[in-house]
Amino acid sequence: MCADPGIGSPKNIILVIGDGMGLSQISAAFYNVGRKYSLEAFPIIGFQKTYAANNLITDSAAAGTAIACGCKTKNNFIGVDPKGNKCESILEEAERFGLATGLVVTSSIQHATPASFFAHQPARNLYEDITLELLDSGIDLFIGGGKQHFERREKDERNLTQELKGKGFEIFDYFNNDLATIKPDTLKRFGYFTADKEPLSAIAGRDYLPQAATLAANFLKHRSPNGFFLMVEGSQIDWAGHSNKTEALYEEMEELDLTLQKLLEFARKDGNTLVIVTADHETGGLGLNRGTSNLLAPKFTTNGHTGVMVPVFAYGPKAELFRGIYENTEIHTKMQQAFGFSQN
Repeated sequence: MCADPGIGSPKNIILVIGDGMGLSQISAAFYNVGRKYSLEAFPIIGFQKTYAANNLITDSAAAGTAIACGCKTKNNFIGVDPKGNKCESILEEAERFGLATGLVVTSSIQHATPASFFAHQPARNLYEDITLELLDSGIDLFIGGGKQHFERREKDERNLTQELKGKGFEIFDYFNNDLATIKPDTLKRFGYFTADKEPLSAIAGRDYLPQAATLAANFLKHRSPNGFFLMVEGSQIDWAGHSNKTEALYEEMEELDLTLQKLLEFARKDGNTLVIVTADHETGGLGLNRGTSNLLAPKFTTNGHTGVMVPVFAYGPKAELFRGIYENTEIHTKMQQAFGFSQN
């Protein structure tokens, strides 16, 4: 089965999610760096409504499912509708239409947002079941933490890393392999574990996202002449918000900015790539107040999520689809339209 792209449609879509990244987090990053920020290069800006099916305040599972699958669902649900019925994600649709697919995150690969693109579970913390679904998916590349759920499982004694190798994956990890030394273009499928559990924070020294996202885009382009879908998540922007740590937030936003610079370079050179940047929700209720000598003094109002709308930025072919104000589920629909996927 092949997609039916229209004139000016992208062959590739790169969706970047800053988990917990609201307009205040973006504004704080702008003012903090004192230079032009990568998001300023995106010509199209919209806003999406983040609420879940059962709550004004969404969690990452419901929001991730809405973006990935186009379905509002209950908090804690992964890739299923409010009644528990499976809903197909844009990543799974891309696979069905013959495109290459990948995920790159700074959390474990089983965490709520990435899991929403390949798993279908009634609870986001069913990490071992979610891991099994990654094994059975058609994904071509993944980079993230969570190695423990592949190799030291409580529900069974299976070694899923070995089973991945049996499905054509070459598997690497941060224990033994520097990401910079790996040349994945000769590989059929590629997996890289960045942590046994959750990766370090950026302020603690993690810095792999720009390199990993660039590697993934180049690998997937080489993998499929039909195009690709790639989701990249700056996962720990959310964790900085939950912990109300401003300096940690700045470091996470800086890494995301460097990542976006690399992805924009790829998109400009390629000419057939749509880059979308958004968030699943805002975290921390961040306010930007005036400090001493008019210096920025960010203040958090909660250690949880909030219900404010979050921005959507788009660059490349069909970017104009993302202008306006709409439900988070519309991001899925707009990606379908951009790719030329039938919605029947």
